[in-house]
Amino acid sequence: MSFKKDHYLVLKNAVDENLTKFLNDYFLLKEKAVRQMFEDRVIPNFCTLVGKFDDDQVPGAFSCYSDFAFETLLQSLKKTIEKKTKMKLIETYSYARVYRTDHDLKKHIDRKSCDISGTVNLGGDLWPIFMEGNKILLNPGDLVIYRGEKLMHWREKFEGKYCCQVFLHYNDQKDPDNIAYDGRKLLGSQKNIF
Repeated sequence: MSFKKDHYLVLKNAVDENLTKFLNDYFLLKEKAVRQMFEDRVIPNFCTLVGKFDDDQVPGAFSCYSDFAFETLLQSLKKTIEKKTKMKLIETYSYARVYRTDHDLKKHIDRKSCDISGTVNLGGDLWPIFMEGNKILLNPGDLVIYRGEKLMHWREKFEGKYCCQVFLHYNDQKDPDNIAYDGRKLLGSQKNIF
């Protein structure tokens, strides 16, 4: 398998087992805490800085754009992904999601900020992702790198209890239309919504 030819590549154990477990537990705790803070009206549920439950692609799933821990992972895996893709990359953004029973992910291609993407299984029940019809099953810590803007990808209806994934997005530095940091001033920050 070649990234250049197939537009995707699986890296087994790309993230250390202990770090994978930490990130999984961290994100599950965050999901629970954010839900409670919304219910207790500590923060208004329209405030998406800490995460949201009204994900556009997977309604009801807890998701978070630009979480500090995942933005750090985005930076730390960049060299590995550059080596495997043979490209010089610029980070755009991270996005994490907790899938629950009956969730799915419709067939789609990604926006420009996701030219080179990776998804890491952080934990939970195993659930395949499909890349142009190829079924890919990732164990916790495994990473699939793919051309998000070119490859049709999706997940079928989830029958497990939960599956925690983080998505890492990059652009080719040579692309004159690259969108460094997804248009933000730096990683970890949010876009101005006011």
